[in-house]
Amino acid sequence: QVQLAESGGGLVQARGSLRLSCTVSGRTLSRLLLGWFRQAPGKERELVAAPTSSGSVRYADSVKGRFTISADNAKNTVYLQMSSLKPEDTAVYYCAADRSYWADTGALDYWGQGTQVTVSS
Repeated sequence: QVQLAESGGGLVQARGSLRLSCTVSGRTLSRLLLGWFRQAPGKERELVAAPTSSGSVRYADSVKGRFTISADNAKNTVYLQMSSLKPEDTAVYYCAADRSYWADTGALDYWGQGTQVTVSS
């Protein structure tokens, strides 16, 4: 059974940095397509970063240049490094994965439980 577990959320001041982790169990990273979403209070879920067919990462315009995905295959963990954080980045962040096809809509096989990120002004 595949499980995703996020961690690393918390409270940070604007312009600060935070690194989120998504640890995968039950399947190796190389056999998954993994990305990140977020959902702010009262707003729809938003795609933050998604894998591309070429193996790179596509970022939402709102986070481009500030957020970066990396992976540690030995730990079966994907990281979302967030820098220059803004209050509008406040949301619950979710990692999500699929065995075969990535869907920006979120129609994916696996989801983590989410981790709260709060950015104070």
